[in-house]
Order: sequence, then structure tokens, then C-alpha cells
Amino acid sequence: MPYKIVASQCTGCSACEPECPNKAISEKDGIFLIDPKKCTECIGFFDEPQCVAVCPVDKTCIVDKSFPRYQK
Repeated sequence: MPYKIVASQCTGCSACEPECPNKAISEKDGIFLIDPKKCTECIGFFDEPQCVAVCPVDKTCIVDKSFPRYQK
């Protein structure tokens, strides 16, 4: 399942955007969004999703259960 950013918790710090190996994160009006079509959960790149690893606010980058899990 791809990740999503909880907009109400996003501080707009931009830490996540440069860390995404798939360029799935973009900014709109100061809030960052994850494109579920591009998110691979960092599988094949890192042991954990980098958006989760670098986000300064706990539980801001979470699994988006409305999309299927990424398949290689």
C-alpha cells in the first residue's frame, strides 16, 4: 500500500520530498502530497519508507489503505 501524508499534521517542512526515490512527493499550497501511483513504499531502495523516516511529526506519513500494496 502506498503512503499518504495527513495534511492536517503536515508542517510543510519539505524534509520528505528530496528523500523519495520515486519522486512521488510534491507540494501544493505548502502541504506535501504523495502520488499513490508513484509510491513503492521504498521497496528495493530502503528498509523503511523514507517519508516516515525523515518526517519530524509522528504518524504524518501513514499507509493509505484505499490502494493495493505495491507489487514489484
